[in-house]
Amino acid sequence: MGQTTLQRLVFLSSLLICTTNQASLTVSPSSSQMFGGQSVSLSCEEDDSSAGWTLRRNTTRETRTQCGSAEWGRSAGSSCDISYIAEWDSGVYWCESREGATSNTINITVTDGPVILQSPVLPVMEGHDVTLRCETKTSSNLPAGFYKDGSFIRTEPDGHMTIRHVSRSDEGLYKCNISSVGESEPSWVTVTGEEVRFYFKTEFIQIVT
Repeated sequence: MGQTTLQRLVFLSSLLICTTNQASLTVSPSSSQMFGGQSVSLSCEEDDSSAGWTLRRNTTRETRTQCGSAEWGRSAGSSCDISYIAEWDSGVYWCESREGATSNTINITVTDGPVILQSPVLPVMEGHDVTLRCETKTSSNLPAGFYKDGSFIRTEPDGHMTIRHVSRSDEGLYKCNISSVGESEPSWVTVTGEEVRFYFKTEFIQIVT
């Protein structure tokens, strides 16, 4: 009488993170508003340099133009330097791989006006503090009034306003005003929740008879 052997192999993997090659765009100085004439550096912080990340932008003059190939910026690998930023450089910037994957976007507003609002260029995590700075070309500590969605918040004597433990209700359009000097352009401040990662558990069953 033949004997049937049943072998059952169960493999439970450790928790796995499903990831893809990604890049995160950063800018220095880290501000969504800038004065014309500043030098600016943008960089694709990448998981995989072989993906070939490059800087692109959309402005009122051009669409999806690449750093170094459209009379703007000087390309250095996955970074881009603008030695003298101007109003026509205002727009949306992002990193893009050879395969067409894209990073986060950054909105930059360049002004020749007298005042800028230095605000976070990337989303702010809920629960964190955020500081907004009202600046002229020569000073960042003059008394300034701050506004959100068109409504006055308060005046800060040193031109800095800190919002403690931000929540989604703090998201909105901010601007500032320095008396006798002028008003900044408005900038949108985004508030986001904690990063969520998805994990997958794999089960493999092999039956041999």
